[in-house]
Amino acid sequence: MTEKTPSPGGAGTAANDSSAGDPAASRPGGPLPGDGESIVVPPSILKQQAGWAQPGEQPRASGGTKTDDAPQIFASTVRRGDTSEAGYDENPPGVGRLGVILGTVLAVLLAGSAVTLYLVNKDGKSDTAAKPDAAKSAPPTPTADPVPPIKDSAKVLPAVTGDFGKKAEIQVPGEASDGSFVVKVLTEGTGPKVDKNSWTSVDYTAKDWTTGKDIPSSYDNNGKPQIFQAGTDALIPALDQAVVGKKAGSRILVVAPPAAAFGSQGKADMSIGAKDDLIFVIDIRNANAPDSVVSGTVTPPPADFPQVKDNGKKPAEITPVAGAKDPTELKSHVLIKGTGPAVEKGEKVVVQYTGALFKDGKMFDSSLSKGQAFSFPVGGGQVIQGWDQGLVGQTVGSRVELVIPAALAYGDKGQGDIPPGAPLVFVVDILDAGQG
Repeated sequence: MTEKTPSPGGAGTAANDSSAGDPAASRPGGPLPGDGESIVVPPSILKQQAGWAQPGEQPRASGGTKTDDAPQIFASTVRRGDTSEAGYDENPPGVGRLGVILGTVLAVLLAGSAVTLYLVNKDGKSDTAAKPDAAKSAPPTPTADPVPPIKDSAKVLPAVTGDFGKKAEIQVPGEASDGSFVVKVLTEGTGPKVDKNSWTSVDYTAKDWTTGKDIPSSYDNNGKPQIFQAGTDALIPALDQAVVGKKAGSRILVVAPPAAAFGSQGKADMSIGAKDDLIFVIDIRNANAPDSVVSGTVTPPPADFPQVKDNGKKPAEITPVAGAKDPTELKSHVLIKGTGPAVEKGEKVVVQYTGALFKDGKMFDSSLSKGQAFSFPVGGGQVIQGWDQGLVGQTVGSRVELVIPAALAYGDKGQGDIPPGAPLVFVVDILDAGQG
């Protein structure tokens, strides 16, 4: 699909794409300079707001040293001294025996009331807690119809012809759908299985069962596969849930009622109504676990490049060239040549990476240490310029070594463990690319 074409993938309930691999905090080397500022609120301030405390913090034990954050004491069992706050003795002369007796009775009654209040409120089990406000305790009203369970068949199904990797021909039945959410394997692939959180890319053909009209396809107008993390609600259930448990290389038929597609609101920009059932034929192109790496024949780098030792699913070991001068331009070397399509500017790529200082080979960051691949749009300015420029044109399935001058990295400011003016070396595995 082109960037201007509406995507039938839509947004899932998570309302974010990225999932797990897209936060700025996980960016190679850390946030880019000028990305913004963080506001840090001291815990002492948080504790003043509605009794908040740090997660896991236990209430302060009584008898401890009083601090500014400690609760103030408004009632105490500690006996007063011989003089009252007004300067009078506790038992001033002339009160008499009757006054003492009445005072004692009053004290007993007050003590009994205190015990009763303690028992009622012990462990927070007050009368109010025992009889909660029905309006406040009622479950929230659902904002969307629940997604029905997935079936592998229905009374009536569309007819599908065509081969995997090409636009499918879909014939819509003459009668209406029965409302089932159907996922049926038409041809089973031999690739890795799509698990929850697997980075997955799919091509698709789609129709509106209710109107019989075509829905824009990834095979139209030099479109791109849709790429997402499966089972994370990043897209509508018709894509997000349908691929989980299936193998790469499979073609599947999906019949999606509104609850598994765009819900009661429909999708006006694609002329999909609120009650329309949709049909998808999905080709699962690739599936990569979050800790996947590429494999293949390694071509060692030239002598003037830092040398790279492959450590499987652990960060690569990068050995600098002794006495090498700092690079002044971007250089790259393909360690493993992938057989997938070339990465284009604007595409979303999924990568594993290890970054080290050019000077001494000291590693400062690696996605492999986190067990989570990283995704970003190439050329979108979300990473350092050396990445945006150095990965365009590289093929999916490749392992690329990038030697990046400081001017195309973090410049004179540096970042975290990266000192100012430091050139960098990255080893990058390109796992997949597509429309994000």
